[in-house]
Amino acid sequence: MTDHPSTFKGDTVPSGAQAWDDRAAIVPATQDAQLSDGGVPLLRGTFAEMIRHMAQLPDDDRQGYVIQKAGDRSYDADEAMALATHPDFPAQGSS
Repeated sequence: MTDHPSTFKGDTVPSGAQAWDDRAAIVPATQDAQLSDGGVPLLRGTFAEMIRHMAQLPDDDRQGYVIQKAGDRSYDADEAMALATHPDFPAQGSS
């Protein structure tokens, strides 16, 4: 079983909801484009876990990292912090 949904039919989630349980990784922003070419992530887990981790970093440090979400795209620190306050962001321990 894979960690992320198939691209069969290529449909998005009808609700527009975030896939908080998708696999994700935190990487240095300078390494973001290189990860698919053999770079090493600093931390892996669910998308929600990576957002929580980023939220715990001091703002100046946070700006140096991005979250790469499996099958999706990269989220910079500002996008991650906006998602941390999203109404349906899962509570600690629920993802």
